[in-house]
Amino acid sequence: MISLKAVSKSYDSGRSYAVSDVNLEVGEGELLALVGESGSGKTTTLKMINRLIQPTSGEIIIDGENTARIDPVKLRRRIGYVFQGIGLFPHLTVAENISAVPDLLGWGKEEIATRVDELLELVEMNPKVYRRRRPAELSGGQRQRVGVARALAARPNLMLMDEPFGSLDPITRAGLQDELRLIHHSLSVTIILVTHDISEALYLSDRIAVMESGKIVGLGTPEQLLANPGHPYVERLLDAPRRHMKDYLKKSGSKGFSL
Repeated sequence: MISLKAVSKSYDSGRSYAVSDVNLEVGEGELLALVGESGSGKTTTLKMINRLIQPTSGEIIIDGENTARIDPVKLRRRIGYVFQGIGLFPHLTVAENISAVPDLLGWGKEEIATRVDELLELVEMNPKVYRRRRPAELSGGQRQRVGVARALAARPNLMLMDEPFGSLDPITRAGLQDELRLIHHSLSVTIILVTHDISEALYLSDRIAVMESGKIVGLGTPEQLLANPGHPYVERLLDAPRRHMKDYLKKSGSKGFSL
């Protein structure tokens, strides 16, 4: 469904590259996680897919179309986009936020209203309770749920997610991760998820692409990467959660656990 061919991005006329020669295929209905530390190029790669950032070189193909030949506004309206901080319109109600793109696309009022209720139920927010509330009346987790609903409103085949749960507390984050798994499996939407959290990537994704210094240095299913990291950086990244837990158990003197 999505193909990145030798995609690069430089902000200084080629003296250095934020993303360098990335080649990547993402299949229909797949959830692919882009993982790496800050500055690895993962968010730049994501934003080049919907042309929020223009590639310096290379091609990005979605459903057989070169995105460089698609009007960027029209492209973005057919791609769901969720990012950390949500970005809901504060002066609009929950229903108005979710219906923004369908309204721009010319959907009828009854169709939009039905879709809003469907999506609120999908993210476990009672439409009767929440559709008329404004973002300021919601918790952080509820605002993020509305952000996911808004991204799905126009029934996109592709959804881009940039650290969508990074600012949430661990319990809320875990709940939304479970919801995302259910949404992905029930709707079969293609998702590219940017995260610095390797545990989140292992839990949610069908495949993981690990980025370092603008390049993909590891690519495979969670099982494949755990069995054979294939690169020192990938090995360090995968070892971090285990190492932190070992350090915690050692510090706390806990016994009876093995990792």
